[in-house]
Amino acid sequence: MGLPGMVFSAIAGVAGAILYWAMTAQSSSTIQSHGFRGSTVGVILMIAGGVGFVVSFIIFAISKKTPSTPSHSIDRTTEDEGGHTTELHEQRS
Repeated sequence: MGLPGMVFSAIAGVAGAILYWAMTAQSSSTIQSHGFRGSTVGVILMIAGGVGFVVSFIIFAISKKTPSTPSHSIDRTTEDEGGHTTELHEQRS
């Protein structure tokens, strides 16, 4: 899904629109009495393409992750006047 699904859905919607309006223009001059209607297939493709586009867009938006900041770590060792050492480890994300 995601971006490829959006492209496929857009192509299906465009193909459906072409089928619908091409068949509607042709149907006005001739009468179809049997078989399947191309204009109905066009409407189905347009609806499926629109629904597929919306679903793919939602999946694409959800799956897109924001770049996280890299974690930093600090290691520090200090020694006081008496010879005692203190170590510090700090990690930030």
